Amino acid sequence: MSDSLDDLAQRLQRFADARDWGPFHSPKNLASALIVEAAELLEPFQWLTEAQSRALPAEAKDAVALEMADVLLYLVQMGNQLGIDLVAAAHRKIDINEGRFPPV
Repeated sequence: MSDSLDDLAQRLQRFADARDWGPFHSPKNLASALIVEAAELLEPFQWLTEAQSRALPAEAKDAVALEMADVLLYLVQMGNQLGIDLVAAAHRKIDINEGRFPPV
């Protein structure tokens, strides 16, 4: 990835600040918006077979990319609001999963 998550978080914060969206970006509201975007991420895959979902046409793949970006942006905003380092949390979760699910 070309930008770090910190760079993305700073850019996103500047974007929200310039529009005075801070009062609306409570963790609860961001979590709600995240769920909506996650549901929208599923829409391009509705009714596809497993094989079709792995070979999306360019237009559908672009739509998926934009929905994935929405999900990521809300997660980054939540991390900002709650003071959570998402990269550290992700590494911690992988560590936990490595203990729960040993290799075969």
